[in-house]
Amino acid sequence: MTSPHSSASSPPPVLAEVVRSGFTEGHHRGSLVLLAADGSVDLALGDPAAPVFPRSSNKPMQAAAILRAGLPLSGERLALAAASHSGEAFHLDLVRTMLAEHGLTPDDLRTPPDLPLDPVEAEAYLAAGRVREPLTMNCSGKHAAMLAVCVRNGWDTATYLDPGHPLQVLVGQVVAEAAAEPVAAVGTDGCGAPLMAIGLVGLARAFRTFVTADPGSAERRVADAMRAHPEYVAGTRRPDTWLMREVPGTLSKMGAEAVQAVALPDGRALAFKIDDGSTRALGPVLARALELLGVDAPVVSRIGRAPLLGGAAEVGGIRAVF
Repeated sequence: MTSPHSSASSPPPVLAEVVRSGFTEGHHRGSLVLLAADGSVDLALGDPAAPVFPRSSNKPMQAAAILRAGLPLSGERLALAAASHSGEAFHLDLVRTMLAEHGLTPDDLRTPPDLPLDPVEAEAYLAAGRVREPLTMNCSGKHAAMLAVCVRNGWDTATYLDPGHPLQVLVGQVVAEAAAEPVAAVGTDGCGAPLMAIGLVGLARAFRTFVTADPGSAERRVADAMRAHPEYVAGTRRPDTWLMREVPGTLSKMGAEAVQAVALPDGRALAFKIDDGSTRALGPVLARALELLGVDAPVVSRIGRAPLLGGAAEVGGIRAVF
């Protein structure tokens, strides 16, 4: 499968359309890349070589840097270090435990106060009369691991989010190495951590690197932990969890602003970004990309459903158009 890249001056192609009552009322544009098992580009839509902020799709690389820095994480703890967790009780309990194991408390987290990411959990949280906390922010597992490795190495915990901090310098090195391209820009993510920009081709390549890495390497250890404990990477009601649970060997991680990266165990991989950042188009685009990669599983249809309601009735939906 091949497709020409759009020019830099052209708008990205339409990846999904919004259809209500048989009328197309909107479009979601973006860029996408599919990699074959050997790492070659199988399909390119838009400009997947252009740098983007992968947002939380960078978390596997951040977790690998934490391992390389010497923190002996494994199992659920390592999966949570790479997580955008839903704020379910088992997520929050493990974050507290990870902090306490290194003499830390939730007060040491520099995540912004937030509600649980999962709407069901957020409603229950508010109904219980609770307020936004750094602990419930979806990146608190990653931050707990970052703080823990700082304690282990004697690094300053007050400045662990500074781009010049030894840990964040190492993160940048791991991102560039896994993506096989230089970091194009460094920004600040929603959680306050440094955020490294790479192209979607580089992002897909990085995920492929993690699933094909040698057993025992930092990259493979992260991939294996995420795939073994996907509910700690996302939550019980999240597509990343469904996909990793129902298609064995798959590594999947979404990011804010409608970024998604996936790698299959044989090295096939995908990455895309919806240009307007709308996550409502993420499921249909992901499902279509998985179909083009040859994934044939009931979970693909489940991920791809994005109905539109009129009153209480389904009157349309968002559908991929590539």
